[in-house]
Amino acid sequence: MRGLNRAVTVLAIAACALAWSTAWAQHEEQETKAVEAAKAWVALVDAAKFAESWDAAGAMFRERVAREEWVKMLQVNRTPLGKVVSRALKSKQYNTSLPGVPDGSYVVTQFDTSFESKKAAVETVTMVLEKDGAWRMVGYFIK
Repeated sequence: MRGLNRAVTVLAIAACALAWSTAWAQHEEQETKAVEAAKAWVALVDAAKFAESWDAAGAMFRERVAREEWVKMLQVNRTPLGKVVSRALKSKQYNTSLPGVPDGSYVVTQFDTSFESKKAAVETVTMVLEKDGAWRMVGYFIK
């Protein structure tokens, strides 16, 4: 009987490890997709395609921020920084819950970015996985 209990315990531990490993791999894959989508989205901002960046944003963002307001905010706050000199991924974090938004699949990405007129900045781009399976921006901050 002891041998059977031990075998069951070992199988249970192996099943838990496999489940954790599978979940981690799925999150890692989702983080990678979200980071690539964040890079593509921020490239629109870099190219001063502010209206297009709003068009490419997530539904939740577009419901809360008017297109004209977004364009004006970027013209006032992003344009003075100048062109991007360098950008490197600083961090990425998968979350299912963030303050002030419904539960879902989110990846908060941070980039260490250097601009012509601001040598050291951190850009935070929050991405959401939408119903159509696409990752879209729902938050953008420069600090």
